[in-house]
Amino acid sequence: MSSPRLNELREKLDSELEFDREELKKELFDMRFKSSSEGLANPSRIGEVRKDIARINTLLSERSQTIRGAESRT
Repeated sequence: MSSPRLNELREKLDSELEFDREELKKELFDMRFKSSSEGLANPSRIGEVRKDIARINTLLSERSQTIRGAESRT
């Protein structure tokens, strides 16, 4: 069963996914920096961001290899 977040990601174009991935990487970097220096209000968000990055990487990989009928969407 697919999560609502995954369905939302599947509807996006490759370029949108790549942009989102870069934004999430920046957010993750900032959260890690803040976590080490001052602490975070919501430390579980780090795990959520890491999983979102992994989901995007998986979708892009599936599309590039045309796995599960997923074709590249430019």
